Amino acid sequence: MTRRGSPQVLARQRTRGAATLAGLALAASACTGVGVAPTPTPINSPTAMPSPSEMPDVLSGEFEVASGRELHLECRGDGSPTIILESGDESGIEEWGRVQPQLAEVTKTCAYDRGGLGRSDPVTGCRQLDDLTTDLEQLLKAAALPPPYVLVAGSGGGFIASGFAQRHATDVAGIVFLDVPMAFLDAPPEVVEKTACDRPGNRERRDFLQVEADAWNNRAEVGDVPVTIISNDPGPDAPPEEQKNVEAQRGWLLLSPQAEQIVVDSGHDVATNEPELVVQEVTEVVEAARQ
Repeated sequence: MTRRGSPQVLARQRTRGAATLAGLALAASACTGVGVAPTPTPINSPTAMPSPSEMPDVLSGEFEVASGRELHLECRGDGSPTIILESGDESGIEEWGRVQPQLAEVTKTCAYDRGGLGRSDPVTGCRQLDDLTTDLEQLLKAAALPPPYVLVAGSGGGFIASGFAQRHATDVAGIVFLDVPMAFLDAPPEVVEKTACDRPGNRERRDFLQVEADAWNNRAEVGDVPVTIISNDPGPDAPPEEQKNVEAQRGWLLLSPQAEQIVVDSGHDVATNEPELVVQEVTEVVEAARQ
């Protein structure tokens, strides 16, 4: 089905149904050129998150997750399921400034800064998928945020959300991915060096390529829950490897028999470029999860 939308999005194509493992394997082998997704553009202050005093039903602060280390969390609104916003690579709460206030009118909506980012404590070592999902688990426990959850993830945050969903399938009521690529498999040496956990500037100390591979290679059906995959079509003028983006992201349809893909052409930073679409699609998943 094709829908006409806002001027920056000329068409959205919706593809329903879970993909077969054989089909996913074929797509993955054809699309290994899909690279590590760009870091989402931080939102400027005029559209940033309102201060806690400006919104009701606020939970805001730092919560201990391990050995005295704390993560900063911002929750708005009330209700169930709770939306958990997982930001893209090297991005924090500011990524959600254009959507969290609106989503908070639907249900409790929480965003956080991962270790090394924003107002959260720095981290050390070479952090793997297990470290990142454990941080989220401990944060939710420390903040007394019980399931069920709807996971909303942008870009590289989708690998963390997928890893969490695999470990807590019964706690996940729905998922929305915003242009989350497939893992960058068989990366050339220069990309391996650029994304290494010990490279200068890697504030998360994340082993990006290994985290992606572990999440992608271990993805499996979470359950019969609503899942929406929003994928950006970069258009015919994009580099050949980027033109495979939509096809490659169909690999996430494996997460649920209800999974569907929406194709947009508004750019990688979907939460920034199309906040109305994000609010609409997440709200639909929340409402479906409540049924």
